[in-house]
Amino acid sequence: MTYEKIRKVESTQDRRPVMADYERSYERFDWEDARAQLDGLPGGGLNIAYECVDRHARGELADRVALRWIGAGDERREFSYAELAELSDRFAAALRSMGVEKGDPVFALCSRVPPLYVGALGALKNGSVFCPLFSAFGPEPIRQRLGSGKGKVLLTTARLYRDKVAQIRDQLPTLEHVIIVDEDQDLPDDTIGYQGLVKRNGREFRMEPTDSEDQALLHFTSGTTGAPKGVMHVHEAVVAHHITGQTALDFHDDDIFWCTADPGWVTGTSYGIISPLTNGLTMVVDQAEFNAKRWYRILEDEEVNVWYTAPTAIRMLMKAGADLPEQFDLSSLRFIASVGEPLNPEAVLWGQEVLGLPIHDNWWQSETGGIMISNYASMDIKPGSMGRPLPGVEAAVVEHTDNGGVQVIDSPGKEGELALKKGWPSMFRGYLDMEERYESCFSNSWYLTGDMARVDEEGYFFFVGRTDDLIKSAGHLIGPFEVESTLLEHPAVVQAAVIGKPHPTAGEVVKAFVELGSGYEPDRKLQRELKGFCRTRLGPAVAPREIDIIDEIPRTRSGKIMRRLLKARELGLPEGDTSTLEGGST
Repeated sequence: MTYEKIRKVESTQDRRPVMADYERSYERFDWEDARAQLDGLPGGGLNIAYECVDRHARGELADRVALRWIGAGDERREFSYAELAELSDRFAAALRSMGVEKGDPVFALCSRVPPLYVGALGALKNGSVFCPLFSAFGPEPIRQRLGSGKGKVLLTTARLYRDKVAQIRDQLPTLEHVIIVDEDQDLPDDTIGYQGLVKRNGREFRMEPTDSEDQALLHFTSGTTGAPKGVMHVHEAVVAHHITGQTALDFHDDDIFWCTADPGWVTGTSYGIISPLTNGLTMVVDQAEFNAKRWYRILEDEEVNVWYTAPTAIRMLMKAGADLPEQFDLSSLRFIASVGEPLNPEAVLWGQEVLGLPIHDNWWQSETGGIMISNYASMDIKPGSMGRPLPGVEAAVVEHTDNGGVQVIDSPGKEGELALKKGWPSMFRGYLDMEERYESCFSNSWYLTGDMARVDEEGYFFFVGRTDDLIKSAGHLIGPFEVESTLLEHPAVVQAAVIGKPHPTAGEVVKAFVELGSGYEPDRKLQRELKGFCRTRLGPAVAPREIDIIDEIPRTRSGKIMRRLLKARELGLPEGDTSTLEGGST
């Protein structure tokens, strides 16, 4: 289905968008100009942590609140830029005192608590490689990631260490130091207390010189299509983190910003730590897990201006009802954005109707390091589109040629693989110990994303599906996203996922899995109704032949649908890596 454009708002809260004219900005953009917005290290070089806190701590923003933390029990702490700079200096000095050197991997496995953010900045100041892990991982995915990443230091909590790490520590020969962040817990054997470390080590810390191409970050992909891969990023990535906060998320100098993503995922690091800090904002961090009423209360109490969240969370807010947000004053909210998986049109429209603001979808990957395609404050939104490329990013839909190369598809609406021209600062520099796999991602100077897309006559990109998720049925190539979005239009459906199921004559047929909202019975009558609903809107060739009503759609903890897992279960195949599965073993 096609939806009417949501017209851009020229100004909200008496503020024009930072990027007021997309066409002009795209034409005139230069990465060197973006780089010039940052200070660089005194004496040369570039360091993400210096750009996040030190340059502000030495200037007019020293006393501005950088981090406003809300604990799970509603306790609160605030940290100014000067305080974050000092604490991260102390942590970096502690690392150095323990013999942790430039390039050594420092892992973090803890909930969204202040030492996690201090630890990330301190590790980067020491020239170490910061690698965040999601706190709900079980022992095996922790062992796998720490082992392959050769982790030398682990920052964690007493409970997580006892429950998940202690039992595998003898399998981690490179792990020399475990730092426990809890203030009120007895230290497990062979661990070090965080509080003592930062108190013992003085402020006289000289930052390790780092070059723009020195490795800074190691992220593991969520494993929606197989085993996770270690994605390596360098300090130069901060240039993209910084400028895309302004262009894609419309950061203004004095904004209060809330990114709901956990730093265990790339979004929670790139836009939950780095981008808001380099731009001098106040960032809100909530330790607690999702609760609709709590989230609305935070938006009201903290007077959040810019809010960055995920489609899964938005659909959960939709499920909580339109009456709930009416109980809160959300007038400070100016801009809402979403990432993690494509945002269904119904969610975009819901934002406009219920919150009074459209939700701006954007697209990027662990490999791209930062937002690459986005809907902007200064641009009309086409619900269901991921938007247009950022200034400085050249994107195209390509097809593969017989000689092993690729060529750009010039015809609007024709589907192909989404590709990005190499050269943006946050482009990943490799997969950990997988050089051949890394090289296979590039062709003719294009990075091949593995996502299928189409672009319309106005330059808006639309997600079709992962290349390995596409369904080939009786000569038709069907993207699951279109079918899922149609199912979500039905009032009974709150979540949907679609796979291709082998068929003896058609090759594959479309099979759907749906979660129902409250008040709907999972009976055959509703299944027939849903099939008819889809056939009317999509036609018989694309509509699902089978629909199963299930209790919960499997997703990664970052919100992506695990279609691979659904297909494996449907066909009785091995499930593969499920370490990132939402609600899985912890």
